[in-house]
Amino acid sequence: MVKVAIDAMGGDFGPKPIVEGVVEALKVKIFEPILVGDEQEIKKYLPKKYHNKVSFINSSDYIKMHEHATDALRRKESSIYKAINLVKQKEADAVVSAGHSGATMSLATLRIGRIKGIKRPAIATFMPTIKRNHTLVLDVGANVDSDSDNLYQFGLMGEIYSREVLHHTEPKIGLLSNGEEDVKGNAVTKEAFTKLKSQSSFIGNVEGNDIFKGNVDVVVCDGFVGNILLKTSEGVADTIVTLIKEEVRKSGLMSKVGALLMRKVFKVLKKSIDYAEYGGAPLLGVNGCVIISHGKSNSKAIKNAIFQAINYTESDITSKIELKIKGE
Repeated sequence: MVKVAIDAMGGDFGPKPIVEGVVEALKVKIFEPILVGDEQEIKKYLPKKYHNKVSFINSSDYIKMHEHATDALRRKESSIYKAINLVKQKEADAVVSAGHSGATMSLATLRIGRIKGIKRPAIATFMPTIKRNHTLVLDVGANVDSDSDNLYQFGLMGEIYSREVLHHTEPKIGLLSNGEEDVKGNAVTKEAFTKLKSQSSFIGNVEGNDIFKGNVDVVVCDGFVGNILLKTSEGVADTIVTLIKEEVRKSGLMSKVGALLMRKVFKVLKKSIDYAEYGGAPLLGVNGCVIISHGKSNSKAIKNAIFQAINYTESDITSKIELKIKGE
């Protein structure tokens, strides 16, 4: 049975949505949750009939969002430190945290360590496409600066995750650039292009709009570009929804039929761009499963993050990445 350590304290809204997400997940899948945090506080939101279905690791501290990630290594009583340590000590198979993402990344890299051969881990996220599936983009924030070797390894890790967890039989890898032509890009991406050409799954350079067309399964970039891409996409999506709502209101189209139609459209659109649908971003390249959820995660997001952690573990992603890096 997969054991998932869950940082119950770090999210923006405290333990309530996190505990509720654990309960929702337990209704669907069999796994062993280990809730890390203030046990008495956690139990306020956990129905008594679930008390014997979870384990508790008491923690008197948690890393607040405004605090420095570098403090996390010294805060050994914090919920995220203890959750990460469970994976390090092989007492848990995976960790899920909606807490301080910088602290989670730092602790995972320093305490759990990197997969042998991996130079830097990368955060992968899922971008919606017009084909009603998702493009995996990495890195979206773990590394501000990356060299060509890093980008090459991001591509290999993304391919493994796309095939094993997203079930793309033959994943297509693209390198994000300022044009599709082979000669486009800066010095680093040109070097990465040359290295990625050795992979049969590599289709070449792609542009930003290709991410949303669904023509490519994995898009590789450095964390600086990827984070800007992620935040810009979120902003555009919110703006589009707001503009459509405003135009519908102004034009008087809210008849009964029109209102029903628009509700359906908004429901589909919201589902496509809602981070709660996939729950969190895997930190690929560390020697264990680490899922980083949004600080504002609701119970649905936590439930799906747990499902992602279970899929990651059962698919043995860590070992498969190590073999891929070795060239086996």
